[in-house]
Amino acid sequence: MRGSTLARAALRLAGWTLVWDGLPARQGVLVAYPHTSNWDFIVGILAKWAMGVPAHFWGKDSLFRVPLLGRWMRWVGGIPVDRSGARGIAADMAVRFREARAEDRFLWLALAPEGTRSRVEHWKSGFYPVAHASGVPVGLAFFDYAKREVGVERFVVLSGDRDADMAALADYYARRAHGARPDLAGPVRLKPPSETP
Repeated sequence: MRGSTLARAALRLAGWTLVWDGLPARQGVLVAYPHTSNWDFIVGILAKWAMGVPAHFWGKDSLFRVPLLGRWMRWVGGIPVDRSGARGIAADMAVRFREARAEDRFLWLALAPEGTRSRVEHWKSGFYPVAHASGVPVGLAFFDYAKREVGVERFVVLSGDRDADMAALADYYARRAHGARPDLAGPVRLKPPSETP
């Protein structure tokens, strides 16, 4: 995939370095961490364009109801999500991935599993069943405001052992990610299954 030269230039002008070597497959999930600032979205969209990855992302459905904002959100790859029905969305996305693989279609979904800029104690778990059930790789997208680096340099395939998989993600992000507001970056972990609604 060929990325946008203009987006790369905009990142450089803003003092950011893009870390990127390409995708390992035509389908997958990108998880972006940490999400501590409104700037994450701007830097993330520029990085997406610079990488040339036409990834989709889930966004609060209320944002899509704002006339011009909603149209723009769809244009940049947004899929409106009603948070009250998250389990159905994850199952639907797993079906979309299987169909894309069968048709050899390109489909990547980018998510900020914290779900908010505020500090949370657990990630939203939607990415995990989607990626595991679909057998697609998970790209570990990161923001490092200390080094002014953004990108994706590591991909993993989830084993189904949630604890081991999340421990590996936590270890990677502890070394690689640094939020704009580090105090708002919550731990990299999912709620235990017994606590998941």
